[in-house]
Amino acid sequence: MSQDILGFVTPSCDLLAFGEPTHLEPAFQRVRNELFPRLVEHGFRSIAVESDRAAALVVDDYVREGVGTLDSAMRDGFSHGLGELEGNRRLVAWMRDHNEDLPPDERVAFHGFDASTEMMSAPSPRAYLERARDYLGWDVDLTGLLGEDERWSRTEAVMRWEESVGASAEAGELRVIADDMVVAMDVRAPELIAGSSLAQWRRVRTHLFAGIGLLRYHRELARPGEQAQRVSRLSGVRDGVMARNLLDIRELEAVRGKTFVFAHNMHLKWTPSEWRLADMDVEWVSAGAIVGSLVGEGYVFVAGSLGRSARLGLEEPAAGTFEAGLQDRVSGWGLVEAGSVDSGSVRTDTRPEQGYFPLDQGVLEGAAGVLHVVDGAGWN
Repeated sequence: MSQDILGFVTPSCDLLAFGEPTHLEPAFQRVRNELFPRLVEHGFRSIAVESDRAAALVVDDYVREGVGTLDSAMRDGFSHGLGELEGNRRLVAWMRDHNEDLPPDERVAFHGFDASTEMMSAPSPRAYLERARDYLGWDVDLTGLLGEDERWSRTEAVMRWEESVGASAEAGELRVIADDMVVAMDVRAPELIAGSSLAQWRRVRTHLFAGIGLLRYHRELARPGEQAQRVSRLSGVRDGVMARNLLDIRELEAVRGKTFVFAHNMHLKWTPSEWRLADMDVEWVSAGAIVGSLVGEGYVFVAGSLGRSARLGLEEPAAGTFEAGLQDRVSGWGLVEAGSVDSGSVRTDTRPEQGYFPLDQGVLEGAAGVLHVVDGAGWN
């Protein structure tokens, strides 16, 4: 057992991914915040978290350039309610303090790599497409095609495919326009960069691809099928966006240093993800499986595991489970090689509202290590 994350940073590792088994136990954010400064001392220059990529540009402006305030960064720079979490606030504050007196090339960068979709809604692509249109100087009326934002974001569009606007003629035309914008951004890059900056060109491109990701998601919402099939396909589209964002971030950061990634195990594992949601069996290909297949040994995954948590109402794991075996090996929290984890059964004492996905063979397969927290109360 060790607490040295550097033991999993191989020479070929460019993306070191640390998964958490639930978003609701703050201990994993606290451990992440302890690990990241150590990694920065050894050449890591960026972190990517499970939050909207376009929104995260606000946080990056703050931590690298001091634009805005900590409050505004937390309010405007996170999706999925993650800006309200104390662990994320501490991370952003530390990054700003660390960067303040450093030259630009040595400052650590903050990235999100998620889409802006929620479980029960997906926003209109309006803001992203309009930003790209204005940057390109195009005289294109998107309002008539987009209509009211509420027609895109309402819950009914997620629950019933026939309620979605994703297959409408207007949505199809928007997808064509967005694709034309991508071509124009590339073809006119010298002119556009000369008239603004490379950083601004990249920022607009990030927003444009966020809009395209939403158009794809809404198109998938409109495909007929049983609800389990729909949710599986939608999860796959989301993780596909996450994978593409991680690859883009890695390309952007390659000249500066390695990237630390933090998200749920289900998005980072090497194997396809499975989820029993209500009465549905949901399956999709995880972002980690996509990225890992493309970059090979450049992607290293360390799974998160939890023994007990008073906050979640998660009791001591039953004997014979994967977590029980780790409870006996770890004090506080610790890192072990995945190959050294004894085989066991999957714990069955969890409830959906805990958001906890127990360790199983699928999570361990392909993982380099497991970071196990014995008791969340020790880190809250």
